[in-house]
Amino acid sequence: MTAPAPYHHAPQGYVSPIPVRRAHLGDALASEWTKIRSVRSTMWTLGVTILLMVGIGLGVAAIAAASEAPMGDEAALGFGFFGMLPASICVITLGVLTISSEYGTGMIRTTLTACPSRARVLTAKAVVFFLLVFSLTTVIAALVAVAQVSIVDAAEPTAMEWLRATIGAGAYLALLGLLSMAVGTLVRHSAGAITVMIGVLLLPLVAAMFMFSESLRSVQQFLLTYSIPSQMISLYSDAAPFGEDGPAGWEPLLIMFACTAVVFAGAFALLNKRDV
Repeated sequence: MTAPAPYHHAPQGYVSPIPVRRAHLGDALASEWTKIRSVRSTMWTLGVTILLMVGIGLGVAAIAAASEAPMGDEAALGFGFFGMLPASICVITLGVLTISSEYGTGMIRTTLTACPSRARVLTAKAVVFFLLVFSLTTVIAALVAVAQVSIVDAAEPTAMEWLRATIGAGAYLALLGLLSMAVGTLVRHSAGAITVMIGVLLLPLVAAMFMFSESLRSVQQFLLTYSIPSQMISLYSDAAPFGEDGPAGWEPLLIMFACTAVVFAGAFALLNKRDV
């Protein structure tokens, strides 16, 4: 029986031909971009988002154009809300799935093994998701807005109304999706996080509609004013839809940014403490 060959150590001066460098945020961004554009959920949710914004937005504009009711000083851009609201459900779904689907399949372990910095992973997901959704929804909102103005005989929108109906609408939907991603990080379950976000989207407004008691009048007014659908309507107007003291103009976008930042802070904290 021959003795095993002795183990030869690599010479001291050996240099690997493969370049070795520290991973950085750019690598995480490239990884997340590859993942988000490779899964079918992205194509389906964003595809339905486009269909809803275009189909409902133009459909409502066509109905208004065929109506004999005068528009007055109202701009046609406000009809974009009717497509924006159902499209937000698709954005919520994609935001949750961007993180929670990895927990469901166990892919999160591979992701965090390849990139141990959990804050970097979540930051990369947030940046890629925001840029993708913001770019797409802003372009679609702009196209729908141009079509609505050309279809409906109404007052000419101001420059600020154009900005809010396009960039503002896109940013609001992207921030709502980021809020959903943060909730998905906290809940770590796709169905549960989507249910929570749909409740956040619709429950306050639905509950307020059935508060007939005079003792609940203040609660009803608060829910009507600060519910997400009311905030979306406010983006298209300089006045709040319910009450003079409610947020209007760019204020709903600032409120959504603040809420998203708070929930994301909690998501970052728990992601670093929890085991996967």
